Amino acid sequence: MVKCNTCGLQSLYPRPEQTTLYTEEYYSGKAEYSYVDERNTEKFHSYVWDARIKNIRKFIPQGRFLDVGSSFGGFLKRASLFGFEVQGVEISSFASSHANANGIPTFNGSLLEAKFPDSHFDVISLVEVIEHLEQPQLVFSELSRILKPGGLLLLQTANFEAWQAKDAGSAYHYYMPGHVFYYSDALLKKILTEKGFDRFISYFGVDFPLSAKLLKSRGNFRKLSDYLQWFRIGYYHFRSKWKKEGFPMTSSHVLYSFRSR
Repeated sequence: MVKCNTCGLQSLYPRPEQTTLYTEEYYSGKAEYSYVDERNTEKFHSYVWDARIKNIRKFIPQGRFLDVGSSFGGFLKRASLFGFEVQGVEISSFASSHANANGIPTFNGSLLEAKFPDSHFDVISLVEVIEHLEQPQLVFSELSRILKPGGLLLLQTANFEAWQAKDAGSAYHYYMPGHVFYYSDALLKKILTEKGFDRFISYFGVDFPLSAKLLKSRGNFRKLSDYLQWFRIGYYHFRSKWKKEGFPMTSSHVLYSFRSR
């Protein structure tokens, strides 16, 4: 890892060629470094997706919704049920083909390659995605360009100024091959302010209730004793709301950013 002594941005260097990581095995959960295949537990993921969309609709009730790193399109499928006009961006041809075949329009490639029109989207989400993306200055400029004035940008990524990350140091579990840049809440706000955003809401933890988390977790339960995991999930959820010396205890973090009108 290398770290900027001025802003605190961390980067993995050297790193693997990113396009080699996102194979069919990655998306189907069969690779050593892999993604949880949402298709197997879509019903349970929907509890979290719906809860998040309901929170988004408090600020942006309808309009065009872009999800970057949209995978198989499950989140966008739920957004469409709430009346949004949806669009995905997905680097994997395997995942994007599945989404398109199931009626979720998805561009196969990177955000920078998609070349959407100016001020086109009302909501843009990157859920555990921004840390995967190279050329962050270009990416943040592009997000600002294609988001409407007054629109919402949702970023979910680890907050590296939180105690969970600082205490774990080099052993922190978020350090992994596909994560190439590591941010903090303060750094994201600084970058986005320079890109034309002027209002922020930080959720230390997540932007939806604990009940949605618990219902989602049932998708992985196989026996009655698995429900004991709810104690661990609940403790982490409430601990994410606590702070010490002004910094959150856990690194779970969602940032809502609104582009200047």
